[in-house]
Amino acid sequence: MIGWLFTKRKLALLSAIALLLGYKSVSVLFAFHPLTGFTDKKQDGDLRVVTWNVARFIEMKRNNNQGSRTRLRMMEQLKAIDADVLCLQEFFHSNAIGWYDNLTYIARQMDYPYYYYSHDNDGDNHFIGNIIFSRYPIIDSGLVRFPRPSLPETLMHADIVAHGDTMRVFTTHLQSVQLKPTDYQAIDHIKDGDSGIISNSKAIFSKLRKGISHRKIQANIVEQVVGDSPYPSILCGDLNDIPNSYTYYTVRGDKQDVFLKKGFGVGRTFSAISPTLRIDYVFADNRFSVRQVKRAVRNYSDHYMLACDLHWVK
Repeated sequence: MIGWLFTKRKLALLSAIALLLGYKSVSVLFAFHPLTGFTDKKQDGDLRVVTWNVARFIEMKRNNNQGSRTRLRMMEQLKAIDADVLCLQEFFHSNAIGWYDNLTYIARQMDYPYYYYSHDNDGDNHFIGNIIFSRYPIIDSGLVRFPRPSLPETLMHADIVAHGDTMRVFTTHLQSVQLKPTDYQAIDHIKDGDSGIISNSKAIFSKLRKGISHRKIQANIVEQVVGDSPYPSILCGDLNDIPNSYTYYTVRGDKQDVFLKKGFGVGRTFSAISPTLRIDYVFADNRFSVRQVKRAVRNYSDHYMLACDLHWVK
């Protein structure tokens, strides 16, 4: 009897130690603020920030033969959230006739007179990249290009003066896994336990491995550049990696994960593969108070928009 009690106590102690060791990983996977809603009207002095991978707005040509209104709905969602700062990844813009000039549309129709766009060519007079729109003056900006052989991604920043203070807003899009439709089909086969699971797995794991390797390098660069900011900073972006990954902890540093501060649940931001994929984030300097957070679950892009209200604590 005594031996049984001793053994049970020992097992309980080992379980407690395991829980303590795993607490850091578990604590970033789930936010528990069930009673916090989202108020459309901002409080005085707050800054509303949005991050969203808009996936080229899905529709790039004005002559949309499919009759889809996805781009229009995405624009309506951006207009409705009424943010002060928009950080958009995979932002498509074109000067060509018959194609959408999304930059001018947002700047003029939604009243964002200040912006900084880091882009690469996406065809004749077509451009793709990351952009920061602001309703407050941008007094300086800059970017760092990540080294090849990764995709031509960047870390960019804009120094914004709002409510009498200067802050540095970063946005980035880290290396994706580059899954193709055939890869998604293979994942479904793996889930179903179909024959050929080994061959299907090899190709996907190879892409995952390459993505992790590139993101590790990129995350280290982000950590250094953000750490050198002379101003309180906010980092928004599509990290293409989950909480408790090396990428997440390195990029986040000592900043607040706004979803963990005011969100609820797992906080999925990517619509495919798994219902637990949270890969889009806003990390805020600890000198900001996180007022509220909203995750707009709409199947427009393959990512969900994330918005938050921040207040500078002086």
